[in-house]
Amino acid sequence: MARNNQERRWSVPSKRAKGYADDRKAKVHTYGPNEGKELTEYQLGMRSGYLQCQSDHAGLFKYKKALDEGKTKAEAKRISRQKGKK
Repeated sequence: MARNNQERRWSVPSKRAKGYADDRKAKVHTYGPNEGKELTEYQLGMRSGYLQCQSDHAGLFKYKKALDEGKTKAEAKRISRQKGKK
C-alpha cells in the first residue's frame, strides 16, 4: 500500500519523542550526559520502537473516538491514519 504525505507514520507527542526523533536523525545523542556520542544499533532500535508505539497509541485513540462518534470502521480507519488533529 502506497503511503502519501498525509498519512501517519511517526508521531511526536512529547519531549522524549522529539528528542528520540532528533537522536535517530543525527545518529548521535543530542542531549544528556552522552551528548555527541554515537548511538549503538540497540539504542537506535529502542528509539524507533518508542516512536512507533507513540504513533500506534495516537492512531488507536483516534480510531476509537471515531467509532464512538458513529463512524463506520472504514471511516474510523481512514481518520486514525491522518496526520494532525481531528
